[in-house]
Amino acid sequence: MTSPQQPQPQPAPGAQPMPPAVPAPAPSAGPMPPAVPAQPAPPQPAPVEDAGTMMLQAQPPAPAPPAPAKEAGTMMLQAQPPAGGHPEPTPLSAHGPGKEAGTMLLTAAAQPPAPPHPGPVPQHASVPQQQAPAPAPAPAPAANWQAATPGYVSPIPVRPTHLGHALAAEWTKIRSVRSTVWTLGVMTVLVLGIGVLVAVSVASMSTVGDTSPLFFGLFGMLLGVLCVLPLGVLVTSSEYGTGMIRTTLAACPNRGRVLTAKALVFFALTFVVTTVVTGLVALTDNAMISDISRVHVGAGEWLRSTVGIGLYVSFLGLLALAVGSLIRHSAGAITLMVGVVLLPFVLSMFMFADSLEGVRNFLMGYSIPNQLTVMYGNKFPFVDGGPSGWQPLWIVMGLAAVALGAAYATMRQRDV
Repeated sequence: MTSPQQPQPQPAPGAQPMPPAVPAPAPSAGPMPPAVPAQPAPPQPAPVEDAGTMMLQAQPPAPAPPAPAKEAGTMMLQAQPPAGGHPEPTPLSAHGPGKEAGTMLLTAAAQPPAPPHPGPVPQHASVPQQQAPAPAPAPAPAANWQAATPGYVSPIPVRPTHLGHALAAEWTKIRSVRSTVWTLGVMTVLVLGIGVLVAVSVASMSTVGDTSPLFFGLFGMLLGVLCVLPLGVLVTSSEYGTGMIRTTLAACPNRGRVLTAKALVFFALTFVVTTVVTGLVALTDNAMISDISRVHVGAGEWLRSTVGIGLYVSFLGLLALAVGSLIRHSAGAITLMVGVVLLPFVLSMFMFADSLEGVRNFLMGYSIPNQLTVMYGNKFPFVDGGPSGWQPLWIVMGLAAVALGAAYATMRQRDV
């Protein structure tokens, strides 16, 4: 027996016709007929926010098209299978109030969980939300990198330092500063120029008696010494004045090694330049004056007038270097060394009293000008006593050794 069909509700006049709803299965009815798939509705413009409308949209990483709303009182829940197949929408009809202001559309997709989002940002329904960019991985600390590569070997060779490294550093310094070129260049010009001029002037004379031809190189060397002394002072005092001594001692904490390297480099450079210059002057003087001199120059006189003068001037420069290291002030050290060279000789010239004759002879005999004269084979005629032969060289070597010892002790004890 077939039950009579229920009457279908008629739409109100002026309202849009609604599609027929699928009847829910009755408890006593037979098997439920298959669900009629919902027809897709044409795209609608984005709804304007209303006072009573709230839109909540949770989207997967890829934007999905919004589900169409069937009627005011219908909520569509679309569940997609994890993988494969086509999603089958299942309409659920909730017979609630049919007002458009109370419509809520919830679309949930069964996808793998998305990465955490900083928080819901209210956006327009038609604009898909963008995922926040993942933070960049922080760089690994240096300690972890070194721990991860325990077998790393630096390509820079690590070798223990020695005196050779300090000598190379000091040689680079002394040949790259302008003071070295100026002082040694002026000394060369003075010694050569004055030596040749004196030889030309003396060669016009008839005879020079018992004076050695090599003696006339003394006049240029007296001025040349005044050029070597400032260079010896500047080798050490200039670094104290500019503060570069801190860098030097940081690179080579052994202070004795630093002072030794400075002394050796300066001594070698001064000795070579002075010996070459005095050798040239000696050859010139001997060629021009030997015919008017009764003195025959032997090997001893040649050695003392060239190599001996070079050693004497170099040790005198070492004395200036030690004084510069002790005082650590360029102007003060240079002034003191000029006084050491000239003051005893100048003071002795004004001691005319007979009671000061012993003091006058001592000051004049051991003054630097008289010691240079002795190295050239003569001495002042009005001086009684004083050194002779190679004694001036031993005297200046002793003074330089004492001053360098004091500079070593002082440099090791005090701060820079």
